[in-house]
Amino acid sequence: MANLEQSFDTRFSLQLAPTSFLMRLGRRELFVCRDFRQRSYYVNPMMDCSTGVQAGHLEILLFRKWLLILSKANW
Repeated sequence: MANLEQSFDTRFSLQLAPTSFLMRLGRRELFVCRDFRQRSYYVNPMMDCSTGVQAGHLEILLFRKWLLILSKANW
């Protein structure tokens, strides 16, 4: 079941992305949005993983367009 409350801080600034949604799966959250950031390194064209902006987040960039952020749900 999807819950639309986000646990990201306002400095994360992805809440304002026009095509974004959040799914809560048990104790984990999956946030999906279009990637709008300019990367200063070479990005793998299929899938690229890195640590997130906040502690405890994992960012997965798919096809250089979709950003999936995995995090622990705060309830």
